[in-house]
Amino acid sequence: MSKTILRTGLAIAIASTSTYGLASGFALNEQSVAGMGMSFAGRSSSAEDASTVFGNPAGMARIQREQVNFGVAAIHAKSRISDTSSTTAPAAGGGGANGGSNDGDMVPTTGVPMGYYVKPLDEKVAFGIGVYAPFGLATEYENGFQGRYFADKSYVRVITVQPTLSYRFNDKLSVGFGPTFNHIEGELSSSLTNPFGPAGANDGKVKVKGDDTAVGFTAGVLYEFTPQTRVGVTYRSRVKYELEGDTRVSGPGLAIGTSAGKYDASLDVTTPETVDMSFTHELNDAWTLYAGSSWTRWSRFKELRIENEGVGGAFAGQLGTIVEEQEWHDTWAHAVGLSYKVNPQWVLRTGIAIDQTPTNNTDRSPRIPSGDRTIFSLGAGWSPTEDMTIDLAYSYLKEEEVEINRSSLARGSYNATYKNSAHGLGASLTYRF
Repeated sequence: MSKTILRTGLAIAIASTSTYGLASGFALNEQSVAGMGMSFAGRSSSAEDASTVFGNPAGMARIQREQVNFGVAAIHAKSRISDTSSTTAPAAGGGGANGGSNDGDMVPTTGVPMGYYVKPLDEKVAFGIGVYAPFGLATEYENGFQGRYFADKSYVRVITVQPTLSYRFNDKLSVGFGPTFNHIEGELSSSLTNPFGPAGANDGKVKVKGDDTAVGFTAGVLYEFTPQTRVGVTYRSRVKYELEGDTRVSGPGLAIGTSAGKYDASLDVTTPETVDMSFTHELNDAWTLYAGSSWTRWSRFKELRIENEGVGGAFAGQLGTIVEEQEWHDTWAHAVGLSYKVNPQWVLRTGIAIDQTPTNNTDRSPRIPSGDRTIFSLGAGWSPTEDMTIDLAYSYLKEEEVEINRSSLARGSYNATYKNSAHGLGASLTYRF
């Protein structure tokens, strides 16, 4: 029975993975619905269900019974775009300054799945496996978007499989480790100006697609000062990808036509390492306090550099190597949460988090127009039997207002003010054997 439920959970996780909403950079937080209800405070020290495979693999030592956990979080994001201007006027029919539109609904409502399995092998060793999405992004602007020469569609998806072992040295200290097998795929597109047509008319299109598989690892330490108080530290390694794919150039007109075609493309991307540190303290039989901070080395992301082989024609210089400067910086996120155990069947949760953006005012792009954010969360867990728990969570994310000011000789300029917000709903099931 356990193997059947595990296969079902992992199948749901893989099948549900599609596109994602706004995240800090293009990282995702949604790997645990119980954690989501507390804004992910205490992620590396709570170790309350099988999702600790991601949160802190050392926490599997606290899992007393074989169990599975799988769920999904739905995200609905919205952007308010204002104060827009551009020097390359988009096609007629829009409404922005200089023509063109800025609707602000470029992020589709999306689902982020997760699935985990943990089995204690003896009093000291536990085995677990997780399937989750650590990174993801989707923005797709409407036809005639005013800034489409800098970004049209941006899509990134990473699926990770993590087999894991934990070892309990004594009643205080546990460690855990697991390699991560990661598959990334992505698509980036933007419009191409036609130098011999009216500004904003007869656009071409540049679309880049690629994928790769690479290996990293996750390691964690959990120390329990008392049965009521514990701290955890989790390290997730960087993962270096060498995406291989193709670039397609298409569009009307003689100038674009000379470069139209399909070309072999390559793109190197490194997803950053993170360090998560957290604290969990049971104040009494009912109340538990969670707090934590995480650091992400986003400074690895300096630019997007796409190398295309054999591009000729009028756009050879522009498309042979496509470079989009990013110049991101390292970030911190901080969260605090509370849970209240109403009775043996019900627990209520809440939390608040503050999360820095890695982007800067000079190089911020319409692909990821994010700012510093504040996240408020509510959640609940219901255990109708000792074998089953159903967790629900709701989060509201609000970002600070940010500016985008991009310009280049080939693309003109695009200036705008973005203010983003998002609603998240999550549900998961834990079953113990």
